[in-house]
Amino acid sequence: MDDFKKLPKMKTGGSAKPGLYANIHAKQERIAHGSGEHMRKPGTSGAPTKQAFIESAKTAKKATGGSVKHDKPIAHKTTGKDKTYNKTESGAGMTAKGREEYNRKNGSHLKAPAPHPKTEADKGRKASFCARMEGVVKKSKGPAERAKASLRNWNC
Repeated sequence: MDDFKKLPKMKTGGSAKPGLYANIHAKQERIAHGSGEHMRKPGTSGAPTKQAFIESAKTAKKATGGSVKHDKPIAHKTTGKDKTYNKTESGAGMTAKGREEYNRKNGSHLKAPAPHPKTEADKGRKASFCARMEGVVKKSKGPAERAKASLRNWNC
């Protein structure tokens, strides 16, 4: 019964604790090797809460690498007080309300454009964004007006 103790320990990347999914996977491995443990039913004491799954999903990675796909798009409204996107002539991109709605629906952390970055992190975001969007404009088959507008919005 103590064979599960011989399983290799999971790498945690330094002093950080393993995440929720890593703990679940490790427990399933121990159970598969006859530890005598069992998975708790949802809602029982000691079982992960719904909020714990939501928080861990924010940093979860697919088995093949890359981020988890956010599949809850928001409506593309470009007029009215509850607009979520700017019109092309206004610089394209999401409005603050649009980012807030997307973040709420998907558990994301979209940030506003950084046309005048104050931190090194924002300078890196701007450089990365400009490089990506310039590639979009170069490889587009049409005029790519929204991509050009977003480049102007970021002062690229």
